[in-house]
Amino acid sequence: MDILTILGLVTGITAILLGQHLEGGQLSTLINGPAMLIVLGGTLGAVMIQTPFKTFLRAGRMLIWVFVTPRLHVNEMIEQILEWSHIARKDGLLGLEHIDETHIDEFAYRGLQLVVDGNDPGNIRNVLDLEISNHELRDIQCAKVFESMGGYSPTIGIIGAVLGLIQVMGNLSDPSKLGDGIAVAFVATIYGVGAANLVFIPIANKLKALVQRYTQYRELIVEGIVAISEGENPRNIEIKLHGFLR
Repeated sequence: MDILTILGLVTGITAILLGQHLEGGQLSTLINGPAMLIVLGGTLGAVMIQTPFKTFLRAGRMLIWVFVTPRLHVNEMIEQILEWSHIARKDGLLGLEHIDETHIDEFAYRGLQLVVDGNDPGNIRNVLDLEISNHELRDIQCAKVFESMGGYSPTIGIIGAVLGLIQVMGNLSDPSKLGDGIAVAFVATIYGVGAANLVFIPIANKLKALVQRYTQYRELIVEGIVAISEGENPRNIEIKLHGFLR
């Protein structure tokens, strides 16, 4: 569980609600179903229009990363790569052919297969780098789904405000109906701006940071695999890979 995400949400929302209370306002005035429906529904609809179906679904699955960060076993991977380098140095590259793939990172295993198949180091790097780039691009596009929501929600909030004011203008002769329209107008704006700056944009930025971490993890694997294919000394490989930790 990512405690910082939880603390950030609680701190941001609490600060707004506490500020409203200290200014003498009623917290209940910030709860408005129609305004929430306009902002969240309108924002979701706009994003669904612009996003490919597979990207939209993957973005929903990636949302859990914000609260439960995927663990990258960097130290364990470095140890595995060093073990493979010792095997390759002792038994040759073909000695890697019989490594059990069950407990190996899928990306790393594909790299090992390229080594065993006799590909030259440059080709191995090109193939793996291409996979990294494609994977990173796909995940960044998913993160941008939330970034887009952060861009749309304030504007949708303004639409909600205008709709509320239209209701107000249409009921000027009946003062009893003015309150609801004004409430929707202002609360919709708060929802739009608040959702963008407290939820959607922070989620997008956090996902981008996590994608970057995952990319660096795979770059570590590439460096190790290529070093093995080049026959580097295991000690030199260890020094190189520990550079990623620093």
